[in-house]
Amino acid sequence: MLELKFVRANPDAVRQSLKKRGDAEKKAMFEELVSLDAKQRKLAMEVDSLRHGRNKATLAVRDALKESKPAKEVERLKKSAAEIPGKIAEGDKNLAEMQERLQYLLMRLPNVLHESVPVGKDSSENTEVRKWGTPKKPSFELKNHGDLAAEMGWADFERASKASGRGFAYVKGQLALLEQAILRFGIEMLERKGFTLVQTPMLLDRKPYEGVTDLADFENVMYKVEGEDKYFIATSEHPIGAMMAGEVVDEEKLPLKFAGLSACFRKEIGGHGVDQKGLFRSHQFNKVEQFVYCKPEDAWGMHEEILRNTEELWQALAIPYRVVNICTGDIGTVAAKKYDIEAWFPRGGEYREVASCSNCTTYQSNRLNIRYRIGRQGSKDERKELVHTLNNTMVATSRAMVAILENYQNEDGTVTVPKALQKHVSFKTMVKDEKAL
Repeated sequence: MLELKFVRANPDAVRQSLKKRGDAEKKAMFEELVSLDAKQRKLAMEVDSLRHGRNKATLAVRDALKESKPAKEVERLKKSAAEIPGKIAEGDKNLAEMQERLQYLLMRLPNVLHESVPVGKDSSENTEVRKWGTPKKPSFELKNHGDLAAEMGWADFERASKASGRGFAYVKGQLALLEQAILRFGIEMLERKGFTLVQTPMLLDRKPYEGVTDLADFENVMYKVEGEDKYFIATSEHPIGAMMAGEVVDEEKLPLKFAGLSACFRKEIGGHGVDQKGLFRSHQFNKVEQFVYCKPEDAWGMHEEILRNTEELWQALAIPYRVVNICTGDIGTVAAKKYDIEAWFPRGGEYREVASCSNCTTYQSNRLNIRYRIGRQGSKDERKELVHTLNNTMVATSRAMVAILENYQNEDGTVTVPKALQKHVSFKTMVKDEKAL
């Protein structure tokens, strides 16, 4: 959420950002907010004046009685004084309604975009930043990863569909061990870089959820607990962001860097659908997430740093990828700038998203009231400012497994384990599970 004081001081910057986004509805909401804010401030001054006038009127009645002024004069003063509380009450009611509407508008305005965000209508206009690795064309026809995993006894989609519905999987045997190796590998890389591992709650109440994302955009892809105002998390970014709500962090403790480990739950809707048999897009998957609280002056450098962390992981897996700068029509509400990392998937001959890296500036911390303290607590020079928050996928195992099953698939259906992961498993090649049912 944008700070109201920022909006007041920088209305043209907000207008320019909304113009780049090309969202007419949001532009109209912003103009309503600016107008309403001016009206509210004017009314607040009038109500304050009424309160001051009420005190003066009370004193005037008291003095008139003390000085034995004519009865008509005293009655006039009493009548005038008696009208003021009603006017104040009406003014307070109108102020409360205005404040509620202002909050509604602020909660729905998107973040102000960084100047480097490219203008575009949709994902087709995202801008490529760089590529790493050379995509290789296989010398044989690759099998669909879902068919291969089922055939080799590494996953069971049919029984998962019978038990839980389409979009779920039983991951078994060597593929399950490979998934644990991917998680361990990502966690160890982040631990070496000073990140603290956090296993997050998998349920989040509505109020903190509204602090980390725009539920109007996100709620339709989330699972809600029936009869409770709780949601299954779509990513560990959300509970880690909510973790510090209402708190003040001492400046010297920043940045706070967390590696979130969790299962994630999402309803996949719209044009993408759910893979009929596969892991790439599923209702439940596991992920290691980077989340950072930092000072404003460190945020853009940190954005590049957490992007590099994920790039290092994919380089270690020796899987080609590219980085794209997400355009205005694809960036969403919360981020001021976002990169995607897209890994190479040779079966389709295309790059597909495996990680998203966002600098949310103060958008989340303002909603959640997360600040850091500058100066000694209790001293005259103490002040509090909003932290900046950033997040990036370190690795989503579902997509990493698909990338490995395609990039490391052998002609006989076996899959070579990337060298970087071999120390975390007892095998170098994934072979058919002859015991699989």
